Amino acid sequence: METRDLGPTGHESTIATFGAIALNWLEQEGANQMVELVLDRGVNHFDVAPTYGDAERKLGPKLRQHREEIYLGCKTQERDYDGARRKLERSLDRLGVDHIDLYQVHGLEYEEELEEITGDDGALAAFRDAKEEGLIGDIGLTSHGNPQLILDAMDRIDDLATVMFPLNPVVAAKDDDDHDYEAVLERADEAGIGTLGIKAFAKGSWPPTEELPEADRPYANWYEPVDTPDEIRERFDFAASQGLSTVVSPGDPKLVAMVLDAATRYDGMAESAQRSLVEEARHDDSPVPEQLHH
Repeated sequence: METRDLGPTGHESTIATFGAIALNWLEQEGANQMVELVLDRGVNHFDVAPTYGDAERKLGPKLRQHREEIYLGCKTQERDYDGARRKLERSLDRLGVDHIDLYQVHGLEYEEELEEITGDDGALAAFRDAKEEGLIGDIGLTSHGNPQLILDAMDRIDDLATVMFPLNPVVAAKDDDDHDYEAVLERADEAGIGTLGIKAFAKGSWPPTEELPEADRPYANWYEPVDTPDEIRERFDFAASQGLSTVVSPGDPKLVAMVLDAATRYDGMAESAQRSLVEEARHDDSPVPEQLHH
């Protein structure tokens, strides 16, 4: 599988990153098999978080067995120093490892959160101390939210190694500032910051719960995903062709093998094919603002 520079981390990430939230829906045996499958396909970057149910624990056994082969991303939603430190220690404990390669501010959404994180007793101070102690390698940030806020964060955090944000034809088709993730990608490229794309496989929001109760959704994703091999390949090719360092696999275990397949066969995507995909998505429901309420 192709690899690309992950910004200043010194790591060459595979163009697919394994979104380990998928492990939460599996028993331990199935989780072990899925990690083996992902590693067999050559994926070397994994992403997990304490909010993904049992995913950290389920990842633990195989992660420890293959620690050298895996660049491990984890994150925290805590915004203050003490909370971030506690969550980091809990994640290390649950994963059963002594360091995390990339530790990320999880789900930045509001200006005031950025104020808190960057303050004297904010989460970033805890990250930096942990980095000095060798508990974490690099510092990253993830957001489903306002692209402008991600740009502000890149301006204000000078040791930011990576950003993770949505990128797909649906948001690319929207012409407003709320969906201008291309600006984020451009700025990150200029600054040499690594980029991780999420929601590459989002088709749109789920129907309202009165029409389709959460329990009846066929997939565990926050959004309705594309789910045929062709659509998944098309979406993977689109995301990887935008110049992202790596594309994160979706949250439902049923989709992972198809994404790995697409990533293994990736060989670029013609401009014209990208354009027609964006054109087709022009009237689709955006899977992004929905996220702001989660």
